[in-house]
Amino acid sequence: MKQRKALDAQASGLMILLCMIWGMQQAVLKLAAPDIAPIMQIALRSGLAALLVLPFIRLPQGTHLYAKEYLLPGIWLAFLFSAEFLLVAEALRYTSASHVAVLLYTAPVFVALGLHWKLPAEKLSLIQWGGIFLAFSGIALSFTGRGQPSDPASSQALFGDVLALLAGAMWALTTISLRLGRLSEAPAAQTLFYQLAGCFIFLTPAAWLSGQSAVHWSAIALGSMLFHVLIMCFFSLMLWFWLLRKYLANGLGVFSFLTPIFGIIFGVALLDERIELNFIFGTALVMAGVMTVSLHVWIGRVFGLGLKRFKAMR
Repeated sequence: MKQRKALDAQASGLMILLCMIWGMQQAVLKLAAPDIAPIMQIALRSGLAALLVLPFIRLPQGTHLYAKEYLLPGIWLAFLFSAEFLLVAEALRYTSASHVAVLLYTAPVFVALGLHWKLPAEKLSLIQWGGIFLAFSGIALSFTGRGQPSDPASSQALFGDVLALLAGAMWALTTISLRLGRLSEAPAAQTLFYQLAGCFIFLTPAAWLSGQSAVHWSAIALGSMLFHVLIMCFFSLMLWFWLLRKYLANGLGVFSFLTPIFGIIFGVALLDERIELNFIFGTALVMAGVMTVSLHVWIGRVFGLGLKRFKAMR
């Protein structure tokens, strides 16, 4: 098995590019919403991207794409993936793209909590519990001032924020199911195909039933679809899997914390969104909490080394 490398300048540059792409997706979905609803955009992009991914699936000899041992877990994974993006699409109808970008990326906190209860080897450390406290404090702070009875728009925004937070939890459930299920052994392209194809199958009728299937093929709508199919769902995910094969995952994961920051930047730049002061401070706490949960081993080493030096000085 080829040994994975530590991060270099190439990997760092590509990860920053990926974070920009991932941070842009909510803003682009909302920008094109007057011509094509977010749920319909996600359904169509998923179906088209699934067709692009299909030729890249390389299965072991003697197995096929719809083998029973992978198909049933694949359907479950597709359902969770679809539920996540259904919540994202609905959240964008009520709250800002910036809020959705930040609250969606609370997923690592929920993953840590879920694995804590399922796997003895994944028990949370004291440092991680501190990170979870920071993250949920930031969420509470970002919700401050919303849901005022005298302000219907504020109540709608709070509802959208809650949906975005639930989307983060659903993303975490998808990750946990993948980690603990049979698909953890399957090729990455196969897993991605199940998610994308299932998202198209589940969300297309959901868009029709909710009256959000109408499409006006404007320049913005076409641009959004091209961005989501070719760049977001195909290029960025294939590049991500390529990076995972070549470089250490922990180093790559550090850069993912830039995604919500880019989400805020693009929300302001493309949609002229107003960012509340409490949301800025709340976001800082959320990101600090997520980084603490994810980098707890490194933090523990640094803290332990600092403590040893302090004792030695005394």
